[in-house]
Amino acid sequence: MRATVRALRWEIDEGSPTPDFTILSETDDWIALDKPAHLLVHPSLPTHRETLWDGLKCLLAYELVNGGQISIITRLDRETSGVVLVAKHSRAARQLGLTMQRGLFSKTYLAVVFGWPVEDAFTIDGPLRRAGEVEASAVWVRQRVHPDGRPSRTDFRVLQRWSHGGDDGLPLALVECAPRTGRMHQIRVHLSHAGHGIVGDKLYGRDSRHYLEFIEQGWTPSMERELILNRQALHAHRLSWEGGDCVSPLPRDMAGLIG
Repeated sequence: MRATVRALRWEIDEGSPTPDFTILSETDDWIALDKPAHLLVHPSLPTHRETLWDGLKCLLAYELVNGGQISIITRLDRETSGVVLVAKHSRAARQLGLTMQRGLFSKTYLAVVFGWPVEDAFTIDGPLRRAGEVEASAVWVRQRVHPDGRPSRTDFRVLQRWSHGGDDGLPLALVECAPRTGRMHQIRVHLSHAGHGIVGDKLYGRDSRHYLEFIEQGWTPSMERELILNRQALHAHRLSWEGGDCVSPLPRDMAGLIG
């Protein structure tokens, strides 16, 4: 019998080692992974970078040669870490897909944000639309809150507030985020709309020009001074549904920000 806890290591990003992605939970129908930040889920542009998809093909080789298939049910942005759910055969993919369509997944994220939200708990009920459809936007994927957008709601709860760099430092907060809809960049846009962009977020954090600067120049010292972390401090912490409950602990880089 194959072990139910496995790990896979490879090297990406010009030879730098990426952390192991590990198995949080596994059944005959699905497998839940803890994805590290900076790891692409799927191949995009032609590149030598390995992706989560490549790793899954190795990890689930036994299932694949015995008629299984890989279907990634919950996807994360490259810079977002945390729980990813993968179906191991077509029947499980259909069942989990229907579960998602019916809104029966409960998702909880953790984010480190700039500033201290006034309220300990608050909700952003703001429709989302692609920014370029209603205003000039140099970034095609950028979203914004707009009355003509698609209904979008996220509940937030502040877990901790502190000053980064000492008592007179930059105010930061750890926020629990519970999206009630599943729109592109929803949590990031809603927090930015509330005035509390996510630490490290080049598109919605402090200045969207950081996104274009990063594409042209990569991570720079000036960006590090302003954004602190070289990836958006957003982590898919928990995924629950009738058939499972998977939890990923806060990763080391985010935990290291907490004062």
